[in-house]
Amino acid sequence: MAWLILIVAGLLEVTWAVGLKYTEGFTRLWPTIGTAVALIGSMALLGLALRSLPLGTAYAVWTGIGTIGTAVLGIVLFGEAATPMRLVCIALIVAGILGLKLATPS
Repeated sequence: MAWLILIVAGLLEVTWAVGLKYTEGFTRLWPTIGTAVALIGSMALLGLALRSLPLGTAYAVWTGIGTIGTAVLGIVLFGEAATPMRLVCIALIVAGILGLKLATPS
């Protein structure tokens, strides 16, 4: 269950990171509120996952999910470059997350 909570926390991290772009420097009310709610939810769920997962593993997976999701959505939503090297680096982060999951007892 802790892994599922951690994945949802990571997805909320993607939500607030992308939401920052839509706040336009915190000048737009609803995107700012949505971003703040996602940030609080992400942190709260990370805290719950840390009850049974090792800190280093949980934090690395949480930030990895956030990094991957934000980079992919940057490409899809904002037309950021999808160069081969960038995609390889994203794949390496995925491999690292999978490795940490496999190396950590459930």
